[in-house]
Amino acid sequence: MTGRIPSLKYHADQLTRVWQSASLLLDYPTEQLTNQLDLFDQIAASLPPDLGGPLAATLFQMRTAPLSTLQSEYVETFDNRRRGCMFLTYFSNGETRKRGLALLRIKQVYTKAGLNMREDELPDHLCVVLEFAAITDQRAGLKILLDNRAGLELLRLHLTEINSPWAGALQAVCKTLPALKGKENEAIQRLAAEGPPDEEVGLKPYGAAPMTSTPGGMT
Repeated sequence: MTGRIPSLKYHADQLTRVWQSASLLLDYPTEQLTNQLDLFDQIAASLPPDLGGPLAATLFQMRTAPLSTLQSEYVETFDNRRRGCMFLTYFSNGETRKRGLALLRIKQVYTKAGLNMREDELPDHLCVVLEFAAITDQRAGLKILLDNRAGLELLRLHLTEINSPWAGALQAVCKTLPALKGKENEAIQRLAAEGPPDEEVGLKPYGAAPMTSTPGGMT
């Protein structure tokens, strides 16, 4: 694919490289992943600076930190802080019945594309969505990202605020999306202030309840 999706300024092959790289870099760090950083460096160098630069920033931090440090920081960042939640529909639906419907809709998109997930996996995990968008169906994957844009941007802001090693990877993903409009910015600000539905606003927004799961469940 070398064309361009309407409303996006990057070509399909550039989207594939960013989304697939981010899907792997945002996953739990392993020795196998860190052994492939040279390949990711080449991919980052092949992209326009506004996409390759943020990816390179994540790669630099992953290269300069011990694997054990990366692993512990990953768990702290993505499992114990709700602002760092990797499950996109959680931001807009919380733990409500509506989230179940949102998950079902995403799973139906995967099924229509010929993909199946393990029963113990959630289809809205960011790494899974990015992998689907990169490899299987860019338009359908893009729609999932845009449907959950507020949560995605809030996660980006959180990672940037805490100077997370993974901030650059998510910044690159968000750079591939259309510019935010007024109502979208309002939705992000509202979500940041109030939290997901049924959140106990004013106590400890996005408290420390753990959110754990292993991505990559598509077969």
